[in-house]
Amino acid sequence: MGNRYLYPKPSHIYSKCDETRHQKFFPTLQEGATNLKPTNTPKIETERLILRKFTEKDLEAFFLIYSDKEVNTFLPWFPVKNQEEAKAMLEDRYLRKYRNPSGYNYAVCLKEDNIPIGYINVSMEDSHDFGYGLRREFWQRGIATEAGLAVIAQLKKDGIPYITATHDVNNPRSGNVMKRLGMTYRYSYEEQWQPKNFPVTFRMYQLNLNVEKEYIYRKYWDISDVRFVEGGKSCLNGLTGF
Repeated sequence: MGNRYLYPKPSHIYSKCDETRHQKFFPTLQEGATNLKPTNTPKIETERLILRKFTEKDLEAFFLIYSDKEVNTFLPWFPVKNQEEAKAMLEDRYLRKYRNPSGYNYAVCLKEDNIPIGYINVSMEDSHDFGYGLRREFWQRGIATEAGLAVIAQLKKDGIPYITATHDVNNPRSGNVMKRLGMTYRYSYEEQWQPKNFPVTFRMYQLNLNVEKEYIYRKYWDISDVRFVEGGKSCLNGLTGF
């Protein structure tokens, strides 16, 4: 997630750390930790919501979600401009993925009409990135938290080892959702964000589901030249925050 502002680089920049200390603070994921149950976006119901697959019939609702500039400000794509772009995105980001053996790409719908008002996506890559979005008129009603907790319960049941999520430091509301989902802040890093092509400082949160509680996903840390833990300590200084 990010926006179009340029941010100053943090005062603490750690480009190299002793590998022994890294292994202490970034334990290795043990073999057997990813015993996944193959499933693709199984339907879930909560008190207020239906979480299900998007269909071609959802195009109008999908367009409303992905065309709103404010909703998509901190997301890694540009808002769609018309229904043709929305249709292409729906096929690429959802319908195509439903043909895979495993995946979690949900339409978030109110039970009263079963029309999508948002989404939750979980990457099947090693980050297991947990992403979410919601139409503005449904913000501040606890819907993202309700939907997120339900999906996390499904992920744990299916053997997903952990999830990660990142938010732009200028979008703390997203970080608040991560905290309500039980996720823990791990570190921050800077990235030249694509496709919008400007530097963004992200905070990385993580929730371990079926893996040792000490395990920390370190890929973003490893590939960034600007990485730090908020609070002013680095692994070079005997960091205990991990």
